[in-house]
Amino acid sequence: MTIRESDLPGVGKKFEIELGGGEEMVVVIHNTGKREVFRRSDPDADSVKAFEFSDDLARTIGSIIEGAYFQPVEPETQETTLPGGILLEWYELPPGSPLVGETLEGADIGNRTGLAVVAIQRGDAVIDSPDAETTLREGDTVIGVGTPDDCAAFEEILTE
Repeated sequence: MTIRESDLPGVGKKFEIELGGGEEMVVVIHNTGKREVFRRSDPDADSVKAFEFSDDLARTIGSIIEGAYFQPVEPETQETTLPGGILLEWYELPPGSPLVGETLEGADIGNRTGLAVVAIQRGDAVIDSPDAETTLREGDTVIGVGTPDDCAAFEEILTE
């Protein structure tokens, strides 16, 4: 997959993404935060606007596509790499984990491992940006961001 990025002076940035079979998706991110998504059936064809999103809506849709709300693959097999080699990982708290019953502050995950907890999936609910007083429960899926070393360190404390 090839992605071409170009500046649009006074407008923002344009990303052209080859989809295969000659098709391309063009994403324009305006300086205002607005996003536009276009489809181009082949490199010589005109682009046809498919969607326009506000900044907030685009971020929500992006997190859904990324898998922050639902992960169709078992957490052990899922790895999402963000720019700079940072990983976005999902960890289910197993029965007997020393983290069960701890608050995020008490567990001190960031200082102990370097992993930043960005969300917790609890049943059908998602706690995004959980605060320090959020208590971890058995079966919670902790969604964290960190380097491969941070993630490995967190995996170790899951079952200490």
